[in-house]
Amino acid sequence: MSNTEFGVSIADELVEELDELTEECVDLQASRSEVVEAILTAYFQSDVDHKARVRELIIRRRKETL
Repeated sequence: MSNTEFGVSIADELVEELDELTEECVDLQASRSEVVEAILTAYFQSDVDHKARVRELIIRRRKETL
């Protein structure tokens, strides 16, 4: 499987949480990108309606209820 690089802009508080999570994986020498990829992999391999869930999350994020 090949990798594709792309830029993503995320809220500062999410960057802080991501950095904390990355620091928790220091023994694995995991990069920030690897942690994000692991999160996305787990999400896409879950048994949820991804289209509906993403729409819900975007709406909740915009309403600041997430």
